[in-house]
Amino acid sequence: MGEGDQPKLFSDRWADAVGPGGDEPARDRCHCLDRRGEYSGKQVGFHPDRQDTSAPGWLHLLELIDEAAADGREVFKPLVELSPAERRQIVTLPPAVAKLTAVRHLVLYGSNLVRVPPEIGAMTSLEEFSPYTSHRLHWLPYEITRCAGLRESTVSTRALYGNFKYRPPFPLLRQADEWGHGAADPSRWGAEAIRGCGVCDGPVKDGQLRQVWMSLVVATDVLPLLVNACSSECVGALPAPPDGYVSVPHHGGPDVRQPSTRY
Repeated sequence: MGEGDQPKLFSDRWADAVGPGGDEPARDRCHCLDRRGEYSGKQVGFHPDRQDTSAPGWLHLLELIDEAAADGREVFKPLVELSPAERRQIVTLPPAVAKLTAVRHLVLYGSNLVRVPPEIGAMTSLEEFSPYTSHRLHWLPYEITRCAGLRESTVSTRALYGNFKYRPPFPLLRQADEWGHGAADPSRWGAEAIRGCGVCDGPVKDGQLRQVWMSLVVATDVLPLLVNACSSECVGALPAPPDGYVSVPHHGGPDVRQPSTRY
């Protein structure tokens, strides 16, 4: 810097995306992924957390969703309205996000989320998705590809399964004949319920669930997507992944061969 030059100031684009502080932590720590890339023969699993739908944070979030749906807001930053304790209570978004059809930018900076529901696909106006620094969020539902206008994303890619920097493995998916329709164990199936096919939107009958992993370009990032399909035909209709990722739908586990890391 030369004499008389003024230092360049950089704005903090997330300054207004952080909720109030407090004595309690706003999220739990996650040690699922080894950033040293030492995964040979190791397995990873889904977060088993179940959402407490009686928790104050969950009930408050439902109120915020109703308000946003009613006033047709285009930017939705619900976590800034929640206390640290309330933010920590939210491990998934409510299916009610399907009502947010006017929202163009969904901001979930620093969340404690471990999963996002397939109903995000009903947010038809969504153009920007920002779950940045949500370090326990390792994957997204395939239904997010239904957000046809989604053009920008800000995701902590180092926290994602199969990311190009560390190539962590994907959780091993269950076989179709283990599925019985109804409630699901999130540690086994990735969700507490599977309500329909992510490809054709049809019903999933007992014993017919086909779960596969896909890495696809979504907005500005390649995201690991969990596909819940009703048939082999729906799996066969999936688009091709980009170069540099597993080239076919797969069932995860330590035996899946991924391309080498870029670092």
